[in-house]
Amino acid sequence: MKYRSFPNNNDLKVSEVGFGVWSVATKWWGVDDEELAIKLLRYSVDKGINFFDTADVYGNGYGEELLYKAFEKDRKDLIIATKFGYDIYSNSGERKGHKELPQKFSKENIRFSCEQSLKRLKTDYIDIYQMHNPRFDFINNEEVIDTLNELQKEGKIRSWGMALGPDIGWLDEGIASIAQNPGAIQIIYNLLEQEPSKTLLKEPNKNIGFIARVPHASGILDGSFTEEKVYDKDDHRSHRKHQWMQNGLKAKDDLEFLFNDKDRTIGQTAILFSLSEEKICTVLPNFTSHSEIDEYSACSSLEPLSSEEVKTIHELWDESHCKLLDQPFSNSNTKPTPK
Repeated sequence: MKYRSFPNNNDLKVSEVGFGVWSVATKWWGVDDEELAIKLLRYSVDKGINFFDTADVYGNGYGEELLYKAFEKDRKDLIIATKFGYDIYSNSGERKGHKELPQKFSKENIRFSCEQSLKRLKTDYIDIYQMHNPRFDFINNEEVIDTLNELQKEGKIRSWGMALGPDIGWLDEGIASIAQNPGAIQIIYNLLEQEPSKTLLKEPNKNIGFIARVPHASGILDGSFTEEKVYDKDDHRSHRKHQWMQNGLKAKDDLEFLFNDKDRTIGQTAILFSLSEEKICTVLPNFTSHSEIDEYSACSSLEPLSSEEVKTIHELWDESHCKLLDQPFSNSNTKPTPK
């Protein structure tokens, strides 16, 4: 496994492939067995993974608790990122459906949420503390930024940032986030969803490290989605428009030169594309099995995509066929559950 450092904090040296705890802490992706979840988390460390990204809203704190259950006293060897902003304390109980919760970003709420996350993780500090899907009102709020800087000075967090989303199209929020000079920004960036992150990555600020999630475009780029595939309504992937997914399959055919007759799978190719951007410090595939951990963690030891391959990918994106993919994420007017 290779490691990359966040530009503003060289002590935050993370594995190129990280673990998005989302997939094992909720029932919306595939793993709902705690014993298996813990085994997967521990197995990933054996493969060199040291970066784990979770959120307080994942299972109303369960994602954070799960990390402690898996690693307990091994915390010092891990880099843990979590998120805050959704009001899970006034909206307790099992989540029904994928409706987005209300957000609270006052100084009191931020400090309270941070203390609760520290308690669930049973740790003295959080490596990267991220605003979860923030709107302009929160990104440009002086009290919010001052509170995060205070927490950093107090040693409760080592760095702070923004996790953008959940819908594709948060370009303006991303530019506003960059202007606040955070330590990290989490984005969606993959072969089939290059914007708006492609534009954000071109911003001149070199002090920000990016975290890329959804490298496999909800199953299209790991080979698990086919024309016949229908996701259960409780599965987060069901929020993808069916036509979008079908267009993705067509676009995938144009990308076969990247993985056919190559010593890499389609799933590995997708991760290597995200890693081709030097500003991206780590990529978060969704892990639901030991074999996926084997396959995706091996990306770090593979030959990177060549400059010619990356150039061709961008040229394909710029053509009208790939632009067909630039459609709204959600099937309805209700925003999907944050990721």
